[in-house]
Amino acid sequence: MPRNVLRSTATAALAAVLLTTSACSDDGDGTKPKADGTKGAKPLKWGECPAPTPLEGGGQAPPKDWQCATLDVPLDYAKPEGETIPLALIRAKARDQKNRIGSLVFNFGGPGGSGITTLPGAAKEYEALRSRYDLVSFDPRGVGRSVPVRCEDDKQLDEYYAQDSSPDTPQEEKVFTDNIRGYQQACEKNSAKVLPHVGTSDAARDMDRIRQALGDEKLHYFGISYGTELGGVYAHLFPKNVGRAVFDAVVDPTKTSEEGALAQAKGFQLALGNFAQDCVDRGDECRLAGSTAKEIEDGVIKLQKDLAAQPIPGIGDRMLTESAATNGIAQALYSKELWPLLEQGLDEADGGQGQLLMALSDALNGRDQQGNYSNIGAANTAINCADSKDRYTLEQTKAKLAAFRSASPVFGDFLGWAMMGCTGWPVAGAWETPDVSAPGAAPILVIGNTGDPATPYEGARKMVERLGPGVGVELTYKGQGHGAYNSGDMCVQDAVNAYLLEGKTPAAGTVCTAGATPSAPPAVPTAPPTAPPTGAAPV
Repeated sequence: MPRNVLRSTATAALAAVLLTTSACSDDGDGTKPKADGTKGAKPLKWGECPAPTPLEGGGQAPPKDWQCATLDVPLDYAKPEGETIPLALIRAKARDQKNRIGSLVFNFGGPGGSGITTLPGAAKEYEALRSRYDLVSFDPRGVGRSVPVRCEDDKQLDEYYAQDSSPDTPQEEKVFTDNIRGYQQACEKNSAKVLPHVGTSDAARDMDRIRQALGDEKLHYFGISYGTELGGVYAHLFPKNVGRAVFDAVVDPTKTSEEGALAQAKGFQLALGNFAQDCVDRGDECRLAGSTAKEIEDGVIKLQKDLAAQPIPGIGDRMLTESAATNGIAQALYSKELWPLLEQGLDEADGGQGQLLMALSDALNGRDQQGNYSNIGAANTAINCADSKDRYTLEQTKAKLAAFRSASPVFGDFLGWAMMGCTGWPVAGAWETPDVSAPGAAPILVIGNTGDPATPYEGARKMVERLGPGVGVELTYKGQGHGAYNSGDMCVQDAVNAYLLEGKTPAAGTVCTAGATPSAPPAVPTAPPTAPPTGAAPV
């Protein structure tokens, strides 16, 4: 099932104790600021970038104008002078060096996604921002090239992801829980030293070290999906260090693991309904059987039941199971651009061919065509289980399944059972929900997408409220897919670019509709509002 960008099962979190309060005057680990603003961070030594490793997702080395560096940070911020670990960074320098603002640091979410791999591949989407910013990203601790969490090997992961993720009988429940236990034991065996130190609070402290090493007085930041939660925690710990920041595809900071997973179930079901309605609206061009959206959704449910009874050929000797198919469907709902592939994949699976849905499932799980897995799954589990205190027993999970099924006939079972992903994890979680209050921080542009399956729209308003008065500025995008800026919508991109490049915030409550013009006044010079912005359009 989808790897929650919220905090549930395969998306629950880690254990690291917060060391300081939100409005610290030092850098959060006891070191005092130096006059040059770098607070003791060593300058980065930039050099040529190697090709990404399989753990980072593989692929070609980035173009020659990209540079890589390594920054040493404390393994344990409770012992800032103790053992250090290396963080891998990447950058592309600003085109206009004379008018350069500084560095713009990206986190693309997951948690567990490699910034080293993702930023060069997505750089064209941010070319306008590169005019005056160095584009910078990193592999957070536990991810990719930065002391990666390692659990099971590739062969074991093929078997793990082929398991029945929605057990129906006591025997299937035992297999399910045994598989989770085996996976966790592998994580502890291979990564015990780092597991207590991969939580979001530690990553936020790392980002301030990155800011210092880059020589920037303020952190200019673009956080997407889980990156919005990371950005919120950073703003809480270092409010005075926040520069121009954008949160896109916003995680709701008020929800527990269960509440977040339930909201995500509703979000994916909504997105599937939107996909189905689009197919119906195209009439005879639609390859799927059904004259209404509900009939198409019922066809998806029938496919799931058929695959539960009898998997079909997938890729190579792997079979497309109900779980793999559901993963593939979820992956395709992250972007409207993938809807044609989803339509084709469902049609082919109905005819007994599961290759396309299997390929989509592989993409979600970080598996390449050679059978190598990135460590996004391992890192995702470790980070989420480090953050979240929630640990659900088998009985508690089963008692909650009815609510999940009601929220989503297609995805509910999978997200409900996924709540057990942190049960038995060897490290205790840090919080029930993250503290993102950031009094005194500069304005943060918070963007919610009404059709977002993974981070439902309501999370943006909750983030604005929790950031506090005068900090969050809400912008609504009426569109489809996960996120808004990367949709290509000019209204959203113009608002974000004006803020990051010119320091102009859009009016609070601005609404961008896909293909339309904004429904609020033009951007105005940055000035902290006196109250949380209101007036965004409902879903």
